[in-house]
Amino acid sequence: MLCAVAFALAASGCSWQNFTWQTFGVYKLDINQGNYVTQDQVDRLKVGLTRQQVRIALGTPLLADPFHANRWDYVYAFERQGKVLEERRLAVYFVDDRLARWEGDEMPPPPAEVARSGGGDAVLDKSLSTAPKTGEDNWLVELLKKFGWWQ
Repeated sequence: MLCAVAFALAASGCSWQNFTWQTFGVYKLDINQGNYVTQDQVDRLKVGLTRQQVRIALGTPLLADPFHANRWDYVYAFERQGKVLEERRLAVYFVDDRLARWEGDEMPPPPAEVARSGGGDAVLDKSLSTAPKTGEDNWLVELLKKFGWWQ
């Protein structure tokens, strides 16, 4: 009981500061949603391809709207710590069940090319990381230092 009251007081005392649940080490998963389409997949598209050939080149679309049966939408989003870091859209249009055109955002290079160039996760925003930077202490060490219990 006493522990619960102490925690409630400590948590309410932190409300005037920049308090988040990340302070207590709550982990949020990285979320990949949708179709990850690369530029080499888009380069395989040619006007006149059948729906099946487009599905082989790009995969099954995330959105196949019954009200727009002649359009497939490929949508991709990547979230880290609850913030969207990457979002892409590609729409392909069919006329008489043949690919007529496609439009959308610039697509990333294939993963093998990204790995060779040293990109990938290093390119993403690292400011969202909750890990202490080199030479920095975490919140527990800072608290212990304030009480003089840590050297």
